[in-house]
Amino acid sequence: MTSATRLDAHVWPSGLSENAGGELALHGHPLSELATTYGTPAYLVDVPDLLARACAFRDEFRTAFEAIGTTCDVFYAGKAFLCSALVRLLDAEGLSLDVCTSGELAVAAKAGFPGERTGMHGNNKSVAEIEAAVDHGIGRIIVDSMVEIDRVVAIARSRGVRVGVMLRVKTGVEAHTHEFIATAHEDQKFGFSLSGGQAAEAAGEVLRHPDELQLLGFHSHIGSQIFDSDGFRVAAQRLIAIQLQIAQDYGVVLPELDLGGGFGIAYVPEDEPLAPREMATQLAAIVQAACEETRTPVPRVSIEPGRAIIGPAGITLYEVGTVKPVQATDELVRTYISVDGGMSDNPRPALYQADYVATLANRRSEAQQTQSRVVGKHCESGDIVVRDQQLPSDVQPGDLLAVAATGAYCRALSSQYNHVTRPPVLAVTPDGVRTWLRRETIDDLLALEGE
Repeated sequence: MTSATRLDAHVWPSGLSENAGGELALHGHPLSELATTYGTPAYLVDVPDLLARACAFRDEFRTAFEAIGTTCDVFYAGKAFLCSALVRLLDAEGLSLDVCTSGELAVAAKAGFPGERTGMHGNNKSVAEIEAAVDHGIGRIIVDSMVEIDRVVAIARSRGVRVGVMLRVKTGVEAHTHEFIATAHEDQKFGFSLSGGQAAEAAGEVLRHPDELQLLGFHSHIGSQIFDSDGFRVAAQRLIAIQLQIAQDYGVVLPELDLGGGFGIAYVPEDEPLAPREMATQLAAIVQAACEETRTPVPRVSIEPGRAIIGPAGITLYEVGTVKPVQATDELVRTYISVDGGMSDNPRPALYQADYVATLANRRSEAQQTQSRVVGKHCESGDIVVRDQQLPSDVQPGDLLAVAATGAYCRALSSQYNHVTRPPVLAVTPDGVRTWLRRETIDDLLALEGE
């Protein structure tokens, strides 16, 4: 069961506070007023908090890697959450951008994001998607199969251009939270196998097409919600070893190395992710040591945080609809608090048993705490927002609940299940509130209907 103080700074965005009247406000904007103006559910984004995190990754990784004679590019992983207003903010701060579909690329293009600072992921990029990426002047395509190499070669040749590519590899490392496996099973869809020799074979195939392709280096992604650098250490050692092998076999020194993303955040107070400075210092030391051991030049490095930038800056605001005590066991009565959203706006608890914390947002309560479960309105018993948490026993219909750390993979994974419309995304600053994405309407749902 999650335990938390009302506004644990470890979990909630920096702009959230309790005002004199006992309700929560984001940069001075009472959440009750936001609910009245924009309705609920609603995703709220603390923009100064978001930008501070983005700049911390940019600055701390640049400083740490400059200290070992190279640099580090920060690619925001757009799959966490993407809209054109966010893309413009990231562009202004000098971050790069990862996309993985034509839709994400279209958002980047609409925002005017530079193609040369954009990378494209995906295990099954269509010809049309690769064409769109090349026509956008994409800086790098992270290639995932031999079939894709052929596709990129053909498209580059037809355009008369040379395309930068990286090869995604399976490093045999799987990392999640505090655990990692250094001999992870390779039975998954992404990447070329290192141990099976496919990565070296793919590199040779790319190098056979110097007019169409420029092999920048190798890429890996070892997991998600990573709280330490142990997994990155093994992955970096193996990536640098394969880059050395390519230099020996082909006489080509690859200039770049991508360590991927997966940096964790605090969803609950018990989570303890590393700060950007700590992670940057440790990863720089890992790369430096691996290069010294193999006597290879230190490459240009890139990383791909998404969740770690947008996740902690997000809050979802709900209105309570019903409150129901349930005899969970002979000893336990659990209070079920139903809100006006659920798995359509945050499927992560249903998909991954993800934990979140909630708090009463519209008032302060001195009532006794009771074991509660926050649930959604959908026709699924697994429609759970917060599985178990102590909340005030006087929570009642009409109250507002705020759920922390919902900036990443909530709107991005949202659905119209039960024909529920998606909430708006509201960007909040001390100066005001902007609508990044408007609320869907019933007309939006019906617009796709045929005759």
